[in-house]
Amino acid sequence: MAEKPVKKAAGPPRVAEPARPAVIEEVRQLVQLMLEHDLGEVDITDGDRKILLKRGSAVGWQASALPAGVAMPAGFAAAPAAAGIPAGEAAAEQLLEIRSPMVGTFYSTPSPESDAYVRVGTAVEAESVVCIIEAMKVMNEVRAECAGTIAEVCVKNVQPVEYGQLLFRVRPA
Repeated sequence: MAEKPVKKAAGPPRVAEPARPAVIEEVRQLVQLMLEHDLGEVDITDGDRKILLKRGSAVGWQASALPAGVAMPAGFAAAPAAAGIPAGEAAAEQLLEIRSPMVGTFYSTPSPESDAYVRVGTAVEAESVVCIIEAMKVMNEVRAECAGTIAEVCVKNVQPVEYGQLLFRVRPA
């Protein structure tokens, strides 16, 4: 009798798990990209593999902590207005402006339970963090880059902002 040929099951070929040194090399490349582009955080999910890298001071919360469509508690819904500054007086004095360095979502607090980074009347230095802007699930700290006192907060918490949009006005020190 003639033997019947054995058919192999069709399907995609099995791919072996990547070697650990390859993962380390990927992380090195991601860290280099973070440094080159001044990113504070990178969060990558590829199938069942997840890589989360943070650098600098910890932001304290993830973008996933505020899913789209979730409302903030009333205390976080609005940023304070320019209290105590008459409209004519604000125009008369020379105020410095802090503008958005990117397109994203403006966050006035490091986490939903925390106080705002700055309010009207808060003294800031050049390195003071004034807010966070989330862009592509990366939380980017925005620094004042000037010294003075916050005179006006121009956007509300969890508001989308554009590149170059006015965020704060600062009375110079």
